[in-house]
Amino acid sequence: MEFLLIHGARAAARLKSWRGPDDPSTGDFSFGLDPISNLQLVIWHGAKLYCRISVWNGVLGGMYPSSPSSMVYQTIVNKGDEFYLEIVLSGGSPYSWIMLDHTGNMKLLTWDSNSSSSIVISERPKGSYGLYDSCGPNGYCDFTGTVPACQCLEGFKAISPNSSRGCQRMEPLQCSKGNHFVAMPEMRVPDKFVLLRNRSFEQCAAECSQNCSCTAYAYANLSSAMDDKSRCLVWTGELVDTWKSSNYGETLYLRLADPPVKMKTNTVKIALPVIACLLLPVGIALVCICKFKGKWRKKEIQNKLMLGYLTASSELEDTNAEFPFVSFDDIVAATDNFSDSNMLGRGGFGKVYKGMLEGGKEVAVKRLSQGSGQGIDEFRNEVVLLVKLQHRNLVRLLGCCIHEEEKLLIYEYLPNKSLDAFLFDTSRKHVLDWPTRFKIVKGVARGLLYLHQDSRLTIIHRDLKASNILLDTEMAPKISDFGMARIFGGNQQLANTTRVVGTYGYMSPEYVTRGAFSVKSDTYSFGVLLLEIVSGLKIISTKFITDFPNLIAYTWRLWEDGNSMELVDSSVAENCPAHEVLRCIHVGLLCVQDNPNARPLMSSVVFMLENETTLLPAPKQPVYYAPRNNETEETWRNIEGSVNTSTITTLEGR
Repeated sequence: MEFLLIHGARAAARLKSWRGPDDPSTGDFSFGLDPISNLQLVIWHGAKLYCRISVWNGVLGGMYPSSPSSMVYQTIVNKGDEFYLEIVLSGGSPYSWIMLDHTGNMKLLTWDSNSSSSIVISERPKGSYGLYDSCGPNGYCDFTGTVPACQCLEGFKAISPNSSRGCQRMEPLQCSKGNHFVAMPEMRVPDKFVLLRNRSFEQCAAECSQNCSCTAYAYANLSSAMDDKSRCLVWTGELVDTWKSSNYGETLYLRLADPPVKMKTNTVKIALPVIACLLLPVGIALVCICKFKGKWRKKEIQNKLMLGYLTASSELEDTNAEFPFVSFDDIVAATDNFSDSNMLGRGGFGKVYKGMLEGGKEVAVKRLSQGSGQGIDEFRNEVVLLVKLQHRNLVRLLGCCIHEEEKLLIYEYLPNKSLDAFLFDTSRKHVLDWPTRFKIVKGVARGLLYLHQDSRLTIIHRDLKASNILLDTEMAPKISDFGMARIFGGNQQLANTTRVVGTYGYMSPEYVTRGAFSVKSDTYSFGVLLLEIVSGLKIISTKFITDFPNLIAYTWRLWEDGNSMELVDSSVAENCPAHEVLRCIHVGLLCVQDNPNARPLMSSVVFMLENETTLLPAPKQPVYYAPRNNETEETWRNIEGSVNTSTITTLEGR
């Protein structure tokens, strides 16, 4: 096995195993510093996480006696342009080294001169409980006892008698109801965290408590070796790979729903005059009920009909969501009978109208046309997903309606319409200054992260583009149009389809050529969108880019030549921080790489965008797809220039 000799000096942090006990060729296991966060030590089995050794909390942890009078301890050194793991031995310590064997066990050994042999002073993982996510989501491995065991986090219960399958909340979180945080000490914090830099403990706690999707946070004061001496970690989904250990644990603050209030019942004597007063409004209410009984019965029949449509999907079998049905008559009244003066835009799916419901609430009504190609399956898909998914960067569904041949969706009204209405309009793009563009980029990234990882479902959007990013009054982005989205269940990572849908130019190469899609398909679309936001140019446009098939090819050439700043939209070029722009271009090129395995997950994308000092890997040259000969730029302009559109493009084999 390959090993690293250490004697009171710093050492490189990456190790690789032998392939076998007698085969010194490179094996499948490797150990080192997580390149995404620079805050945790991990063992990989190939490209997959095998075991997390520790998460850095700023304390010189992992202290082990190497002899009766000496110690071994480790720390992370940050020198701005490099991070490395440092193993330090106290004075008089014998030689010590780290060894990663062919089975994936990482050992810290020291030399015993008395026995003339090596001694193992630390080993990870210790059995199956030390493996990554061995106790399932929202469970943790308790190492404080004599035998490791899986337990549920406070406020959770086991999904099955076998607690290693994970745990679920006893009381679901709801933004509209009260929540509180409980402190769980001696925990090694979960994986898939987001690091918030330069935060005090109070600011870290406030960041999580004010965000409905934040499920936990942890805070630590880092050592003087770190530039930023705070470490605020937050989580926005299920908590994965958590440990409890008295050796190097810290406090995890977990968000729980407030317990339901139990009302005390007392027998109260009510005087006759009070009863009389109560009977009067009850009588009036009974008259109203009789008067409008026919109308309510009609609405009840319509609701049952809609439930019949919507519950035809197996995806609804496990939901307790209450569907917000709106009557067709109310929608007609709200839109002034779908008046042209209220039309906000149109696309391949139909038209969108502005409406005013009773009570003065402004809404956007999406009316699917019969010939749009978006049938009951797409309608059902969008309703189910938007009712289940709640995030500040996802558009909010307020209601839906099926009436004879009509299928309608009612959304929150966003006065600034869609991103493409500003980004590709020379008379309006000046509204998108660089801080606004960067805010949109990060907001879309967080929305995708929620869809892919942090929601209860794993959602592949499949049609992410500028016209499907809506903007609220503060120009905050909201991802819309889930008609083409797909749900992944369990451990599913990849799917194939013979019906390729989406918008050409935003679709990943493997999806276009083989019909294969995954979360990395959305990563590709995000990369395209990111380059569009930086440049103000459409992905397929030769009007401003000569000699290049598309925006990706043009970006790559500028990147290779060291002229990436030339890509920046002229309307923001003079007043944008070069380091932020270059990081966005770098991340965009990482996202549009040909090999889906080379593209980062959205958790990594969010981290790279929000942490300026994180080192980024070099992107590989992407492949380019141009429109076919019979598809003109004018055709693409008509497709992409619509407001809030959803384009279905079926590609045939060539």
